[in-house]
Amino acid sequence: MIEGRPLIDWSWIASNPDDIVERILQHLQLTAIPLIAGFAVSLLLAVWALKRPALYTPVIAVSGLLYTIPSLAAFAVLRPVFGLSLLTAVIPLTTYTLLILFRNIMAGFQAVPPDVLEAAEAMGYTSRERLLRVQIPLAVPLMIAGVRLAAVTVIGLATVASILGDAYGGLGQFITEGLQQLFPTKYLLGAFLSVVLAFGTHMLFVRIEKAVTPWALSRESAVG
Repeated sequence: MIEGRPLIDWSWIASNPDDIVERILQHLQLTAIPLIAGFAVSLLLAVWALKRPALYTPVIAVSGLLYTIPSLAAFAVLRPVFGLSLLTAVIPLTTYTLLILFRNIMAGFQAVPPDVLEAAEAMGYTSRERLLRVQIPLAVPLMIAGVRLAAVTVIGLATVASILGDAYGGLGQFITEGLQQLFPTKYLLGAFLSVVLAFGTHMLFVRIEKAVTPWALSRESAVG
C-alpha cells in the first residue's frame, strides 16, 4: 500500500487495455527494426571480414566502442538532428546489436569444418555458392544465438526510449510516467511486461533454432 492506495491498481489495468497494447507494439517496433537492421549490417561485415580477415579486429573494435556509449547520451546527441522521431531511437539501438551479432555470425562461419569447405570446392561450388549453400546454413545455430542475445539486450535498452515521449516510448513510457506520477501500477507494469517480452523472445528464438536446425537435435539424441 502507498498512501492508502494498493501497490497494483487492477481496475486501472482493466480499463486501459488499448494503451497497454499500444505500448507493447511500440516496444516490439523498437526491438524489431534495430534487430533486422543490425543483422543485415553485421552479416555484410562478417562476409567482408571472411574474405579479408584483417578487417575482423577493426570491426570488433569499432562495434565494441559503439556498444559502450550510454544509450541516454546517444539519444541526447541524435535528438537535435532527428528530433523526437523513431530514427533517434533506432540508430543507437541498432549499434548496440552490432558487436553481438557480428561476433556470433563470424563464430558461426569459423565453426564450419574445413573439410566441408574443401568438399564444396571439389564439387565445383563458386565462393558465392559455398557461402549461400554451405557456410550460412551451417552457421545458423550461432547466428540465431546471437540474434536471441541481441534481441533480449535491445528489449532492455529500448525502455530508455521513453525520453522521446509518448509516440515512441514503448513500455519505458509506463515506467517513466509511473515514477513521475508516483503511480506504482504503471512502472511495475512496464517493468513486468518488459521482462515477459524478453523471456518470450528468448523462448521464441530457442524454438526457431530447433525448427531450422533439426540435424543438431538428431545429433544430440544420438550422443545421448
